[in-house]
Amino acid sequence: METKGPTRPWVQMFDRNRSLILPGAYDALSAKLVEEAGFEAVYIGSYATAAAGYGLPDVGALTLDELVSRVRSVADAVNVPVIADAEGGFFDPPNIWRTVRAFERAGASAIHIEDHAGGKHTELPQTLIPLDAMLQRLRAAVEARSNPEFVIIARTDAIWATHNVEEARRRLQAFAEIGIEYLFPTGASPQILRQLRKDVPGKFVTINLPEIRDLSAWDGAADAVIAYDFCLRASAKALSDALNLLRSRGDAELVEGLLEDKHRFELRLGYDAFTKRAIRHLGIAGNYSSGASRD
Repeated sequence: METKGPTRPWVQMFDRNRSLILPGAYDALSAKLVEEAGFEAVYIGSYATAAAGYGLPDVGALTLDELVSRVRSVADAVNVPVIADAEGGFFDPPNIWRTVRAFERAGASAIHIEDHAGGKHTELPQTLIPLDAMLQRLRAAVEARSNPEFVIIARTDAIWATHNVEEARRRLQAFAEIGIEYLFPTGASPQILRQLRKDVPGKFVTINLPEIRDLSAWDGAADAVIAYDFCLRASAKALSDALNLLRSRGDAELVEGLLEDKHRFELRLGYDAFTKRAIRHLGIAGNYSSGASRD
């Protein structure tokens, strides 16, 4: 099967003077909105996929196919690179090629593979897989690529899960020593990242932290910052507010003010383009309003 590729490789987007912000989308429509807002890439993670796709917590319940399917729908909908969450790789090293090839075929530009052993986003004890096992996964993932521009990001949750900066440094150094260029120390603050960069060569990816209100704080510390739950939580808040107002039978004009213009919404999805194709290919004549729907 032919591998779908982005119009612009993700690796060309890094600028040492500023951080690349990657909003986390949860489906194709939210990804289109991310692109429309001017962001240069979009992120699809297990947190948003579990919540929006299945109403589940992000506790390792998603399968490879479920994540890949969401990535495929997003990659087909946008023209910017898609960065995807590949959890722990889903397979042991001899079979991790299946994970890499699946995300490549789905149209992702990059995936991250983590060393978290389970219990994420819970109060359960947090553990990491042994470093040797993680290195085996990463070597196998790099070897499995069919496209050399497909990026393998090595993620360690040593800081987030165990609050151990020295263990994170040890793991990042080991990742770099086997040739991994893109490093992802989850939970690191801008200050910690600047220290890690002094010891470990590479490009650094991170997630935005709740206490960081000004995203420019990451400039010079992180090459890319993932806001993994931004679209999900923004949509949940907006939709909840609108539904509560509708349920209370408030002012109809006020409710309408919370809704996007219908023409603009349908234009984004291609109703107008479909009408033009139908007229061209089927020879349909008539008076059709651009982007109008038929209820």
